[in-house]
Amino acid sequence: MRATRVLSAALLTLGLAAAPAAADSSPSPSASADGKAPTQAGTSFRTAAEMDQGQTATASASTGDYLYWSFPADTGQRPTVKATVKLPDTHAAQTWQLDVYDGLRRHQSCMYGAATRTAEQGTATVELACVLRTVRAWSEPWANDPLPGTYYVRLTVLNLGSADLGLPVRAEVRADSKNIGGAAAVDGSLGKPLVPGIAVESDAEKDGSKSAVLSAIEPDDGWSSHWWSSRWVWTAVGGVLAALAGIGGYALTRGRGRPAYVPPGA
Repeated sequence: MRATRVLSAALLTLGLAAAPAAADSSPSPSASADGKAPTQAGTSFRTAAEMDQGQTATASASTGDYLYWSFPADTGQRPTVKATVKLPDTHAAQTWQLDVYDGLRRHQSCMYGAATRTAEQGTATVELACVLRTVRAWSEPWANDPLPGTYYVRLTVLNLGSADLGLPVRAEVRADSKNIGGAAAVDGSLGKPLVPGIAVESDAEKDGSKSAVLSAIEPDDGWSSHWWSSRWVWTAVGGVLAALAGIGGYALTRGRGRPAYVPPGA
């Protein structure tokens, strides 16, 4: 009966501890309403239009332009960037490409998704998608792992005939993320997220001058502190289960004590 009560308590603890971990695997909510989404794109990294995750940014441009947007991505998120380009009624074959860069302007490869597609002659729209790797809290200097901070999206056409140069197009870009949780947690963290102006802001804090912040976008709940993840929950649960297994093994193998003494010749 004692072992049954201990096992029941352990199962109850496991059920309560699993609740936060299950919540981590759910998709992150929309950052803000589409009404606040940018309606034009930048032409370089420095002028990239800022958007939140969950927004659908739009832009009217000319074929051949480089279009830039930026959005924040935090530790444990796996961003997915999608773009739709509405082409003119008459055009030749065009190849469009969607590129994503992190806060250090390092090109990030896609886990899957069609980041480059060719729109044949007469095609009305072309859709692109890029699913990035999970954002890590820390990485080796030589690695190209995605880190928390600002991410840049660049949309452009690769091969373009002179007859199509300057034709009007309309682009839509959206970024969403899925929270991976403790499965992607690592030991270590960055001192600051990789956002534009963070170095200038840090220097200003040291000498007491007015800080210069070049980017105001960040997740709705702020940047994570990097010390908490569901790994702590599962580590604690694993410790409890290991202790219970040791107690159960001891209870099964200890026997009934020393055998009764039997006198010789009895």
